[in-house]
Amino acid sequence: MFVVLLRTVILYLLIVAGIRLLGKHQIGQLEPSELVLALIIADLASVPMQDNGIPLLSGLIPIAVLLAVSTILSVLCTKSIKFRALLVGRPSIVIRDGVVQEGALRRTRFTIDELMEELRIQGYNDFKSVKFALLETNGQLSVLPTAADKPVTAAQMGLSPEETGMPVVLVSDGRLLSHNLKGMGYEENWLEKQLAAHRLHSVRQVFLLTVDQAGNTYVVPKGGVK
Repeated sequence: MFVVLLRTVILYLLIVAGIRLLGKHQIGQLEPSELVLALIIADLASVPMQDNGIPLLSGLIPIAVLLAVSTILSVLCTKSIKFRALLVGRPSIVIRDGVVQEGALRRTRFTIDELMEELRIQGYNDFKSVKFALLETNGQLSVLPTAADKPVTAAQMGLSPEETGMPVVLVSDGRLLSHNLKGMGYEENWLEKQLAAHRLHSVRQVFLLTVDQAGNTYVVPKGGVK
């Protein structure tokens, strides 16, 4: 039993380390070649996990080789546009100037129903409001609206809103993140004032507290705290 556990942990750690080496792009978005890699690795890892009669190296070596090949291919894709187009493909324009491109849909085997569903998810219910819609190589649909349908920006309205920066979590589920508090340049007495302003007496009563670069705080008390 211990041997099975040890083999499983070793294979798991190898796969996690290998996927981390491939980069965040591969983790977040699977290209066709990366999907094939994931399926093959899953199959290779499952066999040594289940059968103790198979040497562990029979699973480790093929997985390591596949991860190395994938890393090499990723480097080649960044170096050569032609190689990337050959391995990954190119985005397909499925809507141009509000007109659905029938030929592109047929080539990509993307149905009208799927196209309309993706448009609705992104908040578009009219083809005419779409300047371009591209089916990316990872299967996602990118939509560029027409100029008339783009949201109005503050710059276009002549406004100069204050840059607030990214909110930083100071309290998470009742736990104070001291390194974040100090990193933002605040002390615990400042935090106590923020809690008092929301009628809270302790960080244990806080589910979430964030602060941005402009000093704006966002506080969510735990359930049941008034």
